[in-house]
Amino acid sequence: MARVAIVVVTYQSAEFIGACLDSIAQIPDSEIIVVDNGSDDGTCGKVTERSVRLIANPLNAGFAAAVNQGVKATGAPLILLLNPDARLETGLEPLVACFDDPETGGAGGLLTDANGNPQTGFMARNLPTAATLAFESLGINRVWPKNSVNWHYRCLGSDPMASAFVEQPAGAFFMFRRTAWERTGGFDERFWPIWFEDVDFCARLKAAGQAVRYVPDARASHHGGHSLEAVPNSTREKYWYGSLLKYAAKHYHPIALAGICVSVMVGAAVRAVRAFPRSGFEVFAIYGAVIRLSFAHLRAAHQAGGRRV
Repeated sequence: MARVAIVVVTYQSAEFIGACLDSIAQIPDSEIIVVDNGSDDGTCGKVTERSVRLIANPLNAGFAAAVNQGVKATGAPLILLLNPDARLETGLEPLVACFDDPETGGAGGLLTDANGNPQTGFMARNLPTAATLAFESLGINRVWPKNSVNWHYRCLGSDPMASAFVEQPAGAFFMFRRTAWERTGGFDERFWPIWFEDVDFCARLKAAGQAVRYVPDARASHHGGHSLEAVPNSTREKYWYGSLLKYAAKHYHPIALAGICVSVMVGAAVRAVRAFPRSGFEVFAIYGAVIRLSFAHLRAAHQAGGRRV
């Protein structure tokens, strides 16, 4: 049995998957499992050209469900999640060595962009607070990126070349222990099709007392966001905010959830007004759906708060 199973979840990934698989083909004591979520762009054909295992879903099961499929398909004690638009540039030994400590549940490595620069603010973060999600929803972090809430969340004061304990490595290059996945119940498949499932998993690792590390000696280059290009604008915002609200409802007190819901509604209204001159009335349908979703969570938060009194 291989010690490490490398699970790659694909969706419309034909442009990148070949280079990704070639970069991990010679990793010792490993097996490779690709879980495809209903791609129709030739991704599966690129995979079958190589000696790897392919699980081809007829429809998009979502990232979380695909990860769980990949983990269940192997008995390896360590699982590496690697995005199809990432290419491994080192061996996996620095990550694997972290798990000599039985308290370690997960570890992530250094991600670089096309110019070789560390993807600071993405590859290692703290778990989001209610204030973090409110600031994100209101657009404050975009117009004032150096505010203290965003600075803490994105670990902007940390040295990207220094190993550290972190709360949330990027799911694009993230190794975890199978037993930790089992104890926490795996990835939560309600986060569909994407977003916040890796954040939720890291939050549950922390709650279970499992340490998570960042190890820059393990390195991969990362394009970033290629699958999102296949998601229509009409649904992308609803998916992102829907997952954000699911995370908030799962992890925060109803009062905090209510504050996030209001922030989402205000932020969505502002975005709709700003986008209208270039996008037309379609933006009101897109952000109207987000506002209705937020209102539903706000009503649920109010009911939950009343039950706690």
